[in-house]
Amino acid sequence: MSKNVDKLWGGRFRETTHKLMEEFSESVSYDSALYEQDIRGSMAHARMLAARGVIPQEDAEAICTGLEQVKREIETGELVWKTELEDVHMNIESRLTEIIGEAGKRLHTGRSRNDQVALDFRLYVADRLEGWKKGIAALVSVLVTQAEAHQETILPGCTHYQPAQPVALAHHLLAYATMLMRDEERITDCLKRVRVSPLGAAALAGTTYPIDPERSASELGLPETFANSMDAVSDRDFAVEAVFCASLTMAHLSRMAEEIIIWANPNFGFVKLPDAFSTGSSIMPQKKNPDSAELVRGKTGRVYGSLMTLLTVVKGLPMTYNRDLQEDKEPFFDADRTVVGALGIMAGLVSELTFQAEAMTRALDKGFVNATELADYLVTKGVPFREAHHASGRAVALAESKGCGLEGLSLEELKAIAPELEQDVYDVLDYANCVARRKAPGGTGPESVARQLEAVHGWLKERV
Repeated sequence: MSKNVDKLWGGRFRETTHKLMEEFSESVSYDSALYEQDIRGSMAHARMLAARGVIPQEDAEAICTGLEQVKREIETGELVWKTELEDVHMNIESRLTEIIGEAGKRLHTGRSRNDQVALDFRLYVADRLEGWKKGIAALVSVLVTQAEAHQETILPGCTHYQPAQPVALAHHLLAYATMLMRDEERITDCLKRVRVSPLGAAALAGTTYPIDPERSASELGLPETFANSMDAVSDRDFAVEAVFCASLTMAHLSRMAEEIIIWANPNFGFVKLPDAFSTGSSIMPQKKNPDSAELVRGKTGRVYGSLMTLLTVVKGLPMTYNRDLQEDKEPFFDADRTVVGALGIMAGLVSELTFQAEAMTRALDKGFVNATELADYLVTKGVPFREAHHASGRAVALAESKGCGLEGLSLEELKAIAPELEQDVYDVLDYANCVARRKAPGGTGPESVARQLEAVHGWLKERV
């Protein structure tokens, strides 16, 4: 057991910390991941203190030089993390003082671990969110590449997971690109609230030292500083919002994964899975399993769990800082690992998918997806839409009984259902024409898809 008097906060304590308490309360086993952000924040703080005349300039220089050495020791594995020092902050400060002596003890002037940890975590979250944005852009780029190659490939679009209307495969893929672009924009907006410096809030009430929070924030690339010192050290809504963004991104990835899983089933056969992102069976030699997509779908629940953990941690906390907030990091770390991994897996998987146009055409023939076109054709002949809808339904029933598509019915059979039908109805029922006629903005027609592709390319160009 460690003597509390030896701890950086141990002045008023005489008894030692129980081993169980040390083991239960330590966080350095995981918050050591924040070392780079902690050192950046400490350097900015030291320089600010010197600029304001709070500590001597030579002490600030010694602190920064010492912190650079600590960083090297961490990155080479030379520094041994001590659980008795509780967290990353106290480990770094303790080692700094060993290196430079008394000057190291001046680093904590005008700040608390409360605003220090809030700063480190904000910097870390901001860094990771930038990585998420890059991962999303990479997946969007892959989707665009596949969409460009399949502008003329047609498959059944579904509602209620039943065949509904024919759509271009490019249009279908761009739907996911559009979702992901919104995810990236949400993350960008979230960053506005993440990049707020709490440094200078100290424990909860601010500090009596003549500090300059704006100077520290500017050096750290943070455009905003805290408005209220109590709020600055006590809330983690920036982390909650970040994990919400991760959750929604994972929801979209899971939807994409679900369709790939279904399409890869031979009963659909819409895609062939790449070997590099599939696995086999230990007993069934014919199997080729979409494990990569299944894991993305399954790991989505981990991120949802992280979101609920964070919401639960903060929901009942009185002002201001409470040790419960130590539990804010592991959920974010796990969500971060999961969303980064899932984005990379989906980009690799989608880039190597082989789409089977013939299987999609066969599915079109089974689904009567041109029935709406038949109804719309009758409307152009003056038939009220509701009557046209019923007539088209009767044609579907007849075609189903004969085991053919609507286009397989003879003109005589169609005229028996609706005398307004003429020979040109077969042009209307052609799947390619069904798609081509939907020229409205945002639709599945070739002109609309071309505009969508151009817009996504422009979006990607802005993010290179």
